[in-house]
Amino acid sequence: QVHLGESGGGLVQPGGSLRLSCAASGSFFSINRMGWYRQAPGKQRELVASITRGGNTKYADSVKGRCTISRDDAKNSVYLQMNSLKAEDTAVYYCNAALVVTSAGRWVEVWGQGTLVTASS
Repeated sequence: QVHLGESGGGLVQPGGSLRLSCAASGSFFSINRMGWYRQAPGKQRELVASITRGGNTKYADSVKGRCTISRDDAKNSVYLQMNSLKAEDTAVYYCNAALVVTSAGRWVEVWGQGTLVTASS
């Protein structure tokens, strides 16, 4: 079994910052792509940012310049630094990862349980 554990969500005033963390645990060989998604009430889940094993990053236009995704493969972890938070950033944020589970390279997609980020005064 593999698992993604998230932390770092909470209530912050608009303009504030938060850092989300996600760590993978269980039995796997390596981690390919990792990312953060979010889902606001009444909206579809959307990609916030992703990072490949080689460090290539991708961001949603709505967070470019305000968010930075990073990973620490030694800790099997991915992070999302969010600055200048806006009310519209309020959502449940989900960690996502593609974990290689066999020596032949078969991988599975795993989701975290979600962490709530609320930007409100």
